[in-house]
Amino acid sequence: MKRRKLFALLMTAAMAVSSMSMAVNVFAEEDTTEEAAESEEPAEGEPTAVTTVGPDDGTKFEMWSFVDLHNEFYGQMVDKWNEENPDKQIQITFSTYPYSDMHNKLMMSLQAGSGAPDLCDIEIGQFPNYSGDDSPLYSMNDALAPYEDTMVQSRLDVYSKADGTRLGVPFHVGATVMYWNADLLESYGLDYKSVKTWDDYTKLGEELKEASNGEVYLTSVDTGGVDWMWLAMAENGEDWTGGPDGTVNVQLDSVKEMLTMQQNWLNDGIAMVSTDGHVDLEAGFSNIMEGKIASFPKAMWYMSRFKDYMPEMEGKYDITTCPVFEEGQKCSVGIGGTGTVVTNQCENPELAAEWLAWAKCSEEGENLIWNELGFDVCNTALWSDEDFAYDESNTYNTFFRVKPYEVLNELAENDAIGTIYTTKNSPTLNDYMCTTTLNNVLEDGMDVDEALQDAQDYLDFECE
Repeated sequence: MKRRKLFALLMTAAMAVSSMSMAVNVFAEEDTTEEAAESEEPAEGEPTAVTTVGPDDGTKFEMWSFVDLHNEFYGQMVDKWNEENPDKQIQITFSTYPYSDMHNKLMMSLQAGSGAPDLCDIEIGQFPNYSGDDSPLYSMNDALAPYEDTMVQSRLDVYSKADGTRLGVPFHVGATVMYWNADLLESYGLDYKSVKTWDDYTKLGEELKEASNGEVYLTSVDTGGVDWMWLAMAENGEDWTGGPDGTVNVQLDSVKEMLTMQQNWLNDGIAMVSTDGHVDLEAGFSNIMEGKIASFPKAMWYMSRFKDYMPEMEGKYDITTCPVFEEGQKCSVGIGGTGTVVTNQCENPELAAEWLAWAKCSEEGENLIWNELGFDVCNTALWSDEDFAYDESNTYNTFFRVKPYEVLNELAENDAIGTIYTTKNSPTLNDYMCTTTLNNVLEDGMDVDEALQDAQDYLDFECE
């Protein structure tokens, strides 16, 4: 019975993977673009790169990812592990696949009962396909136990079963913050640092419109991503997925309030619609570099975009916590992510899990994640470690006007990072919001209540 149930789950999920590529951009832009896939894709089902790290006499594992930089990181952690553990040597063969190919291949091999890797990256939007009662993944509870107390619990929760069994290990918090073109705003004599609420933010937009004669928008609102909606829900303690076993409801006060506010910004000329849907594309980078927009909320992993695509903005941008509807609310939400797992086809899952938890949660691993990948790490014990968090040899500590972990520590002190779940209904929900609802409201001026009712009617029919 369980096998038939798993078969049905995996077959359904496999058919959905290709169509989910858009949904991934919608709510987990970090992992489809944070370290973008190779521009020249190989034949379908073939890896773009294969490397083996570790001695031939070590315990052998196979590991898949859809991001080459992830595998490069893992390779470095294999070398470090082998240096520190001469009695537990490992060798891992890493294969990098295009996003859809890898997730399809993983699902089908798990369904077949053979051919799956020992370890694998799974993008957060895909993770619900693997976290049901009959999950084909190995429990990470024991391996994570040494690190559990200092890890951001919400980031462990999103890669767990409903009963609390940990299945995946995260890379980062993905805390949402506000990015400000401080250089630009200061040139107009405007004080962005005093902004605490969305009312303050709106007032600043009005002042910027007047000071710039309408040439600079305060921000751009997204039709191809739901980050703004996630932030609004987290601030109000709501979640349109209903949680792991809940019912989809997009007619939330927080969603209505955010969409109404954004529609007013557009009507008043203090915001524009994000070119091509959101700021995490070339057109968005251009709007930022050309000074067309002065601020926007995005996860901390977006810092890498400045380094990689907008280096000329060094010293011009500041980072703060996001405005809230009412003071005292949470002011951030974790967005995007990759959960790394051990599959049930691994012959030595205990060792694989021990290495994986160490690679991504230990001080050694988190140092590499921060310094090489630029991610806000989940091990909170390191956030206040000056040698780790504030070392000026780290690019991000000198690129912006604030050291990023100063903002993270402020969020941590106030327990200000909220959680929105990614469930089996998330792809359908996010896809409809971005193909229909957000365009209707922000591009066409449709009444917010009417647009959300249309969305709810559709989702009631399509979602489980």
